[in-house]
Amino acid sequence: MEKYLYLGLNLFTISFPLVRSFEPKIKFSSKWKALFPAIFLTGAFFLIWDHLFTRMGVWEFNPRYLLGIYIFQLPLEEWLFFLTVPFACVFIYEVLIYFFPKDPLRNFGKPFLYVMIPLLIGLALMHLDLWYTSVNFLVGAMVLLIHFLIFNDRFLGKFLFAYLVHLIPFLLCNGILTGGFTEEPVVIYNNSENLGIRIGSVPVEDTIYSMSLLLMNISFFEWFRKTKTFKPSKS
Repeated sequence: MEKYLYLGLNLFTISFPLVRSFEPKIKFSSKWKALFPAIFLTGAFFLIWDHLFTRMGVWEFNPRYLLGIYIFQLPLEEWLFFLTVPFACVFIYEVLIYFFPKDPLRNFGKPFLYVMIPLLIGLALMHLDLWYTSVNFLVGAMVLLIHFLIFNDRFLGKFLFAYLVHLIPFLLCNGILTGGFTEEPVVIYNNSENLGIRIGSVPVEDTIYSMSLLLMNISFFEWFRKTKTFKPSKS
């Protein structure tokens, strides 16, 4: 049964958001026309990155916990990751907007951005010898900047709220993938390419990786949602 671990984690991640997508108050399913293009475009970027880093030996996947089906050197489960995780994260984003419509972190959006962009760029430049650290932090800074240039601070508070909430399931799921609850990790990181700082078993760089993944999905989601093509029809 070990070989179903990563697949099972994907199914667990998407199960509750998928079932609750048809809940009549949030109506998440009515937003899928904007959501799935966002997931596709974001996933394309991250899968290319994933593929390159796998070939470079920045990380690898433990066959002990995989079905053994590979597409461009990436396991099927890794492809599913970029569907199930964004789906669940944008669901969190939408649920929080429903229950907290006044955007309680609106005033923290710009300060977060002003601190994080120079911090990430600075840390990246200080660690150019570490592929995961430098590329990850530069991508994080780029995603934050591009989002701000397009949307200003309209969605930053909402994103930040969702990001902070998502860290709870993120650390649990990533803890499973990085060996926090298993004999061996599912995803094996080459520690010579990262800072070697872990939150439990999770590399600290993963918190920025997840930030970029979430914000890019939200950016595309909000962009598509504001166009007439992707607006849900009135019932």
